[in-house]
Amino acid sequence: ISHVPMAVNPDIKNVLIIGGGDGGTAREMLRYETIVNIDMVEIDERVVRLCQKYLPQTACKLDNDPRLNLYFEDGLKFVANAPSEQYDLILVDSTDPVGPGEGLFTYEFYTNCNRILNKEGILINQHESPYYDKDVREMKRAHSKIKQTFPIAKVYQYNMPTYGSGHWLFGFASKKYDPIKDLKSTAWNNLGLETKYYNTDLHVGAFMLPTYVKEQLANCN
Repeated sequence: ISHVPMAVNPDIKNVLIIGGGDGGTAREMLRYETIVNIDMVEIDERVVRLCQKYLPQTACKLDNDPRLNLYFEDGLKFVANAPSEQYDLILVDSTDPVGPGEGLFTYEFYTNCNRILNKEGILINQHESPYYDKDVREMKRAHSKIKQTFPIAKVYQYNMPTYGSGHWLFGFASKKYDPIKDLKSTAWNNLGLETKYYNTDLHVGAFMLPTYVKEQLANCN
């Protein structure tokens, strides 16, 4: 969720994270020295504090880097009130679209994300699984809305055994950048970041989707 947009636009400096209470997304973004500011909006402060206590390997940068600002409030309201063209990148590291996370899968939310991103802005969102029927419905609903909100809307996949089905999707939406055509492999590799999963070869491969997923995405209107 973090490295894909940074490899497409290495000039990203101002970032908004919605959710991500375990701190993993913030930790990875703060590895980039070029990042100037991160606003992280998490609705439940208790999630953050418990992760700091019990999951320090992911939460180690929370309250520990001056570039990171923590806001404990509703992400939907935060983006509605944020100034236009404020961010280079928005990362929606959300729960499933039920309960508190439901508002992060609406036209209102995506429209406001578009508004507060600058002309080169990128939106990455948790896009559910293509495997189980219930997840597929939500995935298709989200993709349909994003396609109508951003000129570029792609989907990439990620293998995570602890997620439902182990096959998970993320959305890549942008006003300018194509995640494959605009990939800056040399620039990203020259940063020398050590990662356990991500690399720029995998970046390209992640957007090569199985046939059944392509058909699902083609049939969401």
